[in-house]
Amino acid sequence: MDDDLRARVEEAAETNALINAVKHESEAQVGAIMGPLMGQNPEFREHGDEIAGVIAPVVQRVNGMDADERRERLAELAPEELAEIESEDEEDEQVLPDLPNGDDTETVRMRVAPNPNGPWHVGHARMAAVVGTYKDLYDGEFICRFDDTDPETKRPDLDAYDAILDAIEYLGFQPDEVLKASDRLATYYDHARDLIEKGGAYTCSCPQAEFSDMKNSGEACPHRDTDVETTLSEFEAMVDGEYESGEKVLRVKTDIEHKNPALRDWVAFRMIDTPHPREEAADYRCWPMLDFQSGIDDHLTGVTHIIRGIDLQDSAKRQGFVYDYFGWEYPEVIHWGHVQVDEYDVPLSTSSIKELIDEGELTGWDDPRAPTVASLERRGIRSEAIVEAMVGLGTSTSNVDLAMSTIYANNRELIDDDTDRAFFVRDGVEKQVVGGPESAAPPVHPNHEDRGTRDIPVTGTVLVEPDDVPPNGKRVWLKGYGCIRHTRDAFEYTGDDIDVVREEGVDVVHWVPGEQNVPLRLRTMTGDVEGHAEPGVADYDVGSMLQFVRVGFARIDHHGEESVAYFAHP
Repeated sequence: MDDDLRARVEEAAETNALINAVKHESEAQVGAIMGPLMGQNPEFREHGDEIAGVIAPVVQRVNGMDADERRERLAELAPEELAEIESEDEEDEQVLPDLPNGDDTETVRMRVAPNPNGPWHVGHARMAAVVGTYKDLYDGEFICRFDDTDPETKRPDLDAYDAILDAIEYLGFQPDEVLKASDRLATYYDHARDLIEKGGAYTCSCPQAEFSDMKNSGEACPHRDTDVETTLSEFEAMVDGEYESGEKVLRVKTDIEHKNPALRDWVAFRMIDTPHPREEAADYRCWPMLDFQSGIDDHLTGVTHIIRGIDLQDSAKRQGFVYDYFGWEYPEVIHWGHVQVDEYDVPLSTSSIKELIDEGELTGWDDPRAPTVASLERRGIRSEAIVEAMVGLGTSTSNVDLAMSTIYANNRELIDDDTDRAFFVRDGVEKQVVGGPESAAPPVHPNHEDRGTRDIPVTGTVLVEPDDVPPNGKRVWLKGYGCIRHTRDAFEYTGDDIDVVREEGVDVVHWVPGEQNVPLRLRTMTGDVEGHAEPGVADYDVGSMLQFVRVGFARIDHHGEESVAYFAHP
């Protein structure tokens, strides 16, 4: 190979090594750049036997640079390649699509609008995760508005208001404003009066079935042309509670022949006799329907972008009639499909979860079997793991499936490095240990020798899980202790070194002392599991995470006569 060719090989190798290192944020590998190098430069191929020796020192030199130096050098040699990598990085970082006209909006302002009929289930976390992420992406704002204007069908739960705010905080977000729709009845009444005066609404006392027949046939209600003064008077009587439930409604005047019957003269206010559970709202009987209340609030609070379910497309169209009467500009809307969550036996439904709690089937909203945000928090799932999984679903109009394994994988990546190891034995079988050391010293963490070891006494007996008891005459390796042989219903220490595991395939099993242990109840998604943990588990504070070897990650919940831990995931 002449000097000119060598120089060209070295230059091409440096470029490819830099691309490899910058793209993967790691050291370049000779083998990884050989393919691109030969593909881009066919004339190098006849010197294939020499190429590796030429490029090896080049790769070594690139690996000696820090990340900034690599990017600067790549910008000199191949700026277009660096630009492409950076573009790919941006695409990878931003999973969510751009908001419509988001860059042209002075302040992006969105809202989370929960119905507080119960604490949040897992599916509810998606809205907060996505809206909160958009807030961060656009340096915007978001409101938490409790849409609690249905005191009967979706009756608010007084504890749910704080529980939902706690869930939002746990997920890592802070609303810029918190509102309760039930505090804003006077505002809705004022806008209803204005709408009536504009000729955009009328009071109606038609029975529901009768009106439905007229609506579906495109026939106008006989009350539709009632004069403004009469309509205002009857609406004031509604506000004063002079009608019984179902006796009178206020309808928005739309197009009685609209091609979509669901949009024809829809109900804006109705009478409800059931008092609201909030004392501040208990005296009201005239309540706005969600489409009216939400539409008014979105405008008055400056919402610029709305995310709602694909099944609520008619809501935007209904509200559009009100916005047209008032001359308002409707916010940008993103419709998305529903999220389905796997793994749970309990339905993803607030009412179903509440029913199971009331019947005693679940101990509460944070029962590990409940598909709720409170349960995930108590199990020790980090909020970042949930948000990343939810954001990763995007905003498609199609229904999407959330695999809990995705959240678990995210969480494992977040906590594994910091989580100490411990032994926990379920349904332990007790065996006498004959011979061997009087203690074991397994590492606190297998990847961090500097954290030291755990001192576990072995004086008398040990407990192992039933499936881990070997047949008579066979050996197993007690993790962190050594090799034993099952002999005459006891464990006889053999003194074999670790090669019996590596070369002979002797199984490695976990264990705990037979007497000096901690009774522990592990609460899981399929029920409680009783067992015993190594003695040091009692020293961990409530809230600590541990990985029970061969069992999984768990959060210490409390200590007492027995300790209790909540299972997070494998």
